[in-house]
Amino acid sequence: MKYLWRTAGVLGVIWLVAVVAIGISRSARPTPQKLQAYVEAHPIIGLDGTKRQKILESTAAQLNRLNFDQRRELQESGTLRRFFENLTAEERGKFLEMTLPEGFRQMMTGLNKMTPEKRQRLVQRALDDLRKNSPRSAERIPEEEVKKILSQGVSSFYEEANAEVKLDFAPVLEELQKNIERQR
Repeated sequence: MKYLWRTAGVLGVIWLVAVVAIGISRSARPTPQKLQAYVEAHPIIGLDGTKRQKILESTAAQLNRLNFDQRRELQESGTLRRFFENLTAEERGKFLEMTLPEGFRQMMTGLNKMTPEKRQRLVQRALDDLRKNSPRSAERIPEEEVKKILSQGVSSFYEEANAEVKLDFAPVLEELQKNIERQR
């Protein structure tokens, strides 16, 4: 009987440790809401270089741990755009270097997994956004950063997207090309 109680006690402790570990893991995992709260709680305006750098690195690290849908949710909130606009040109470049590769990798993974119907809706929304917002976007982001984003995005697209995704997104790439030519 003692053996049975000891075994039950050991199993209880193991389960308790597992539940606590899972709880800690879930609370440490970033979410769009947590990242949004972090950015809003840590404004970089008026801070010195070291503090700005720590916030920049923490924001990039949390962003890189979000999945494709979570990144899109965060993007729609506008918080990340406001954060980005408050960065210096050098900080923007560093932020892009830290976040673009992972973002494009996740985007390609997400696009490859989408159904053709959902992908077509996304293509249409992207085309509508490009046609509607391209002049305003060009004003907000310096040309060299736009070139960097496009270069990495197209490179990632051709390396990681499957044939169906490439075919579906051909109109988006054509519209991007038209916008670049118009801006010249």
